[in-house]
Amino acid sequence: MTAFLDVATSLTGRRWIGPDPAEDRLAEGMAQTTRLPLPLCRILAARGVTAEAAPAFLAPALRDLLPDPLTLKDMAPAADRLLRALARRERLAIFADYDVDGGSSAALLLTWLRSFGLTATLYIPDRIDEGYGPNVPAMAQLAAAHDLILCVDCGTLSHEPVAGAKGADVVILDHHLALETLPEALAIVNPNRQDEDGSLAHLCAAGVVFLLLVEANRRLKQQGAQVPDLMALLDLVALATVADVAPLTGVNRAFVRQGLKIMARRDRPGLRALADIARMDQAPTCHALGFLLGPRVNAGGRIGKADLGARLLATADEMEATRLAAQLDQLNTDRREITEAVRQEALAQAEARGLDGPLVWAAAEGWHPGVVGIVAARLKESANRPSVVIGFEGEIGKGSARSIPGVDLGAAIQRLAAEGAILKGGGHKMAAGLTLTRSQLDPAMARLGELLARQGAGLGGARDLRIDSLLTPTAATVALLEEIENAGPFGAAAPAPRFAFANVAVSSRRIGESHLKLTISDGAGSALDAIAFGAFDGPLGPALESPGHRRFHLAGKLELNHWNGRTRVQLRLDDAAPA
Repeated sequence: MTAFLDVATSLTGRRWIGPDPAEDRLAEGMAQTTRLPLPLCRILAARGVTAEAAPAFLAPALRDLLPDPLTLKDMAPAADRLLRALARRERLAIFADYDVDGGSSAALLLTWLRSFGLTATLYIPDRIDEGYGPNVPAMAQLAAAHDLILCVDCGTLSHEPVAGAKGADVVILDHHLALETLPEALAIVNPNRQDEDGSLAHLCAAGVVFLLLVEANRRLKQQGAQVPDLMALLDLVALATVADVAPLTGVNRAFVRQGLKIMARRDRPGLRALADIARMDQAPTCHALGFLLGPRVNAGGRIGKADLGARLLATADEMEATRLAAQLDQLNTDRREITEAVRQEALAQAEARGLDGPLVWAAAEGWHPGVVGIVAARLKESANRPSVVIGFEGEIGKGSARSIPGVDLGAAIQRLAAEGAILKGGGHKMAAGLTLTRSQLDPAMARLGELLARQGAGLGGARDLRIDSLLTPTAATVALLEEIENAGPFGAAAPAPRFAFANVAVSSRRIGESHLKLTISDGAGSALDAIAFGAFDGPLGPALESPGHRRFHLAGKLELNHWNGRTRVQLRLDDAAPA
């Protein structure tokens, strides 16, 4: 394949890959038919959107995309049991995972129940002491004091703990990959059960919980009852969907798009307090959910008290929200320091092992289990390969894994567990967890590499950079970017488009220790602002800081920059090459 703009090796060592010629032809035809801008049509064509489907895609309506909740198995008995508990004012417990998806799922239920004057017990296990998912002592304890236990974002593989919940009914609302045999719960609503058709496999747990509440509201309405406004809960569903890296396709895309609008109203005390302490001064975006809010909600479960995030999301108390947000912000600062130390060690280890195989991995004694997932994501981004990072404590190692589009990592790790290559493991396509012994480490990673290679992992260039369209600085207008944003939100399975600017002149100035602010121009029109974060952590900063009379090809993503009441387009630089 010919390198785009003949950039076979950029300043960061990557080959640029341009738009597919067939997609380009479709885009040009779409632009003529629809009168939409050609750069937008290229994005739509790359996502398989036809000219006829473009209007509906650009304005997704939740009512058109929301599936019937009853298409999910066990949804009817789950809704019946929840409503029975509501009618009888029973004692409810919510057992949730310690991440953003688990916390958001718990907050959805707590908020919905509170609107009926019912309070549920929240239980989130400690990551280090208890590990992921239900455990026998906790479930037995909850069952002794409650009539119904709702397990959210966990429970699908928890046969013994569910069996240990004597005297209470258990309903599981989850999305992690299931085995052929399910726990003996009253209901298990999970789009990734083996007997599901997979059409809703992209839902996170909060999406599953939301569908349960849709069904519960529908039944209450049929009885003539007043019901809570579920649209007001979509800020939680959006946060969970983005933070859990669920594909932004189908109903997920509508969830996030509508949820961002709800979040912009700043009605939820916890998210408002968190946004303020994170210094979010603009309308929420997927980037803000994934990199500002999500990590802070997660921080309690990673290195602090596991239930802080869920409590923040669920609280209606302003003072409590402010206090919890401050705690989580400090924990997130601490978490970043721990993460960076582990990241450097893990990257050095993975590079020494090689980044060109189907799997990159690293393992060491003492790496904090709360940050190995973040570091695994960093390795995946660096190598464009599925990654695993494992922290050992004595003979036992606990790890997290992250995947790339098109490679089902959860299924591969689940197979390792079934083969006895690891002690246990599971997850979903893009993320998974595993536990193993030191003696299992090398053979398990070798076997995992084999399984992932069969799915095509490692075939793409580790350093390929996909370019969606060529653009001029003059064409990068606010109006164009606003139209492009209608193709969003952008995230997992729907990456933000990357544009190339050919043969441009660059002027630049350093910001702080590692960032670079640039102005680019092709000499034929207006200039465009650009920023390269972390430019001096690699080769971009030194090359672009003093370019002299050289011209460059630049590649990056466009964003709106709001400053002093003005809105301008800015290029967030990813890469560059001498023209």
